[in-house]
Amino acid sequence: MELVKAIPLGAILSGVISLIVGSQGSHGGQMAIHMAELVDYRFWWSWPLFFVGTGLAWGIMMLQR
Repeated sequence: MELVKAIPLGAILSGVISLIVGSQGSHGGQMAIHMAELVDYRFWWSWPLFFVGTGLAWGIMMLQR
């Protein structure tokens, strides 16, 4: 159940950091930030950052059990 709760937190972390780094014209090196498009909406996104943020949130929630 904690993993389901951690997924939105990982998405928020990835979205915020990708927006900050991507809007400055950088690709973030290992973070692999790129412009994603969903229907008519464009936004900065990073899959590695999403997985790291989700894992971090999941780990913190598991420690609080």
